[in-house]
Amino acid sequence: MNLKKLKEILNTPIFKAINKSAEEIGVEAYVIGGFVRDFYLKRGNAKDIDVVAIGSGIELAKKVADNLPGKNKVQVFKNFGTAMVKHNDIDIEFVGARKESYRTDSRKPIVEDGTLEDDQNRRDFTINALAFGLNDNNFGELLDPFEGLEDLENKIIRTPLDPDITYSDDPLRMMRAIRFATQLDFEIEKESLDSITKNRDRISIISKERISVELNKIILSEKPSKGFILLHKTKLLNKILPELLLLQGIEEVEGQTHKDNFYHSLEVLDNICRETDNLWLRWSALLHDIGKAPTKRFDKKIGWTFHGHEFKGMKMVPKVFKRLKLPLGPDLKFVQKMIMMSSRPIIIADDIVSDSAVRRLLFDAGDDIESLMTLCEADITTKNPRKMKKYKGNFQLVRIKMKEVEERDKVRNWQPPITGEMIMETFNITPSREVGDIKLAIREAILDGDISNDYDEAFALMIKKGAELGLTPAK
Repeated sequence: MNLKKLKEILNTPIFKAINKSAEEIGVEAYVIGGFVRDFYLKRGNAKDIDVVAIGSGIELAKKVADNLPGKNKVQVFKNFGTAMVKHNDIDIEFVGARKESYRTDSRKPIVEDGTLEDDQNRRDFTINALAFGLNDNNFGELLDPFEGLEDLENKIIRTPLDPDITYSDDPLRMMRAIRFATQLDFEIEKESLDSITKNRDRISIISKERISVELNKIILSEKPSKGFILLHKTKLLNKILPELLLLQGIEEVEGQTHKDNFYHSLEVLDNICRETDNLWLRWSALLHDIGKAPTKRFDKKIGWTFHGHEFKGMKMVPKVFKRLKLPLGPDLKFVQKMIMMSSRPIIIADDIVSDSAVRRLLFDAGDDIESLMTLCEADITTKNPRKMKKYKGNFQLVRIKMKEVEERDKVRNWQPPITGEMIMETFNITPSREVGDIKLAIREAILDGDISNDYDEAFALMIKKGAELGLTPAK
């Protein structure tokens, strides 16, 4: 342990104020949990500090707020016996030491006052039960009753008490175990992992919102596939994202096989995580092939097919988002758009890169074109170096062509130079099918390159198309 570094951290205004306040009101105070864990892991500057008081956490919080420099707001949560002090950009949460007991139908505990030992017993993992003393007689002293420091060094996730009790009492801890293992690249101790599998049905008492918070943290980690493989291994994935699990497996008919689209999706997710921190683009990578399970067919002439899987996948996403209580606004629409368009750049790359195909791609993707290209490039998972080089080269050609077309034709988020109002005014007609037909003809002609994205050429085509429909310009 770097005692010099610890002394520097604890010798800051926050911990000085906690020390002074604890001595003034005569309570024991300890910093516990993530702050201590992350100190040993050297994980940057903490924005959240958890403090346990042997006595009233609320009283200690109010005293600390007075002793800290500047104005510090105190939020009190009487029902939970906790209080929050916000100092600059750091949240300090205070709670009285407590012991907990649980009913089988709820993760909300029955809480009683307790000792520091009781409080450490109720912690989810040994690495989160580490504490530093903050009083004069033990300032900076480590309290580690469950050998959490050793687990940190060995990169192990382990519960302080019997894992069956820990996970059954609060089943969200199963998700947290997998999330920490993914974020920290730790291993879950075998007994604990087996217990998650055994208690997996208990996840049903956890709100979907809380599950999604943990799921999003897994997806936002450096290598999310580790978390999803653990969710699969413990059978929690069956309860959370069965659509993804349906992609697993390789079928063989008449000697022809298809790839395992479950593991392929995880590989695409890992690939895209090296390029973007955008949560919803990462979700798009995870779900981009979910339509393949319901659209999978075997054709004797061409083998395995997944026709329309993009459209099917796009239609499946709202059900997934609703079930997991994920946002149903622009974020959902973005994921649907990415899935629906996920094969478009690939088709263009495999074919001759024509101007018209690129124009349509730019027009349909709009400002999301870069996200779409990032997704499609992440979708290259071949292990054949020759194919990898070819596919990447093809995408580079698409990007070059996109730049050329965009600079020349300006079709991204483009609006045709002739509006519906202009058409109605020209032919002295009211809103009708003919107006839509003329607008469509102009748009298609520009996208196909038959006419330029130019008012005069578009106007001429409007007159021509109107004549074909029996319309004559008003005088």
